[in-house]
Amino acid sequence: MSARTDVFEPAVRSAVMRRVKGRDTGPEMKVRRLLWALGARYRLHRKDLPGSPDVVIAGRRLAIFVHGCFWHGHDCTRGARTPKSNTAYWTAKVARNRARDATAAQALTDDGWRVETIWECEMKDEAALRARLAGVIGRR
Repeated sequence: MSARTDVFEPAVRSAVMRRVKGRDTGPEMKVRRLLWALGARYRLHRKDLPGSPDVVIAGRRLAIFVHGCFWHGHDCTRGARTPKSNTAYWTAKVARNRARDATAAQALTDDGWRVETIWECEMKDEAALRARLAGVIGRR
């Protein structure tokens, strides 16, 4: 029998990981509500654009990504945290996510799109987030 570092059985861990959503997350919904309140109208998860941005305002050629700090390797406290178990896997996983994000952002920029990345940790200050979004969409 091999030594296990996970506290869950494989089937339970699989169920836990299946519940991690990739779209319609809490932070994404908050950004969408603020944009709507500011009068912005948008499309979601456009597959025809590199990286399938979370929010797209086509008239302003603006692509918005809402990233979780841990999953996308932000430089804040939560994003800089490295799991104690299976460290090599998670380090490589986050590095791949960062590389994919950079490639998508560059492709969008090369196609003439403006790219904004909203981090999960920025959700704490709603007034600052609202002001940032208003500035991005040109509604100050």
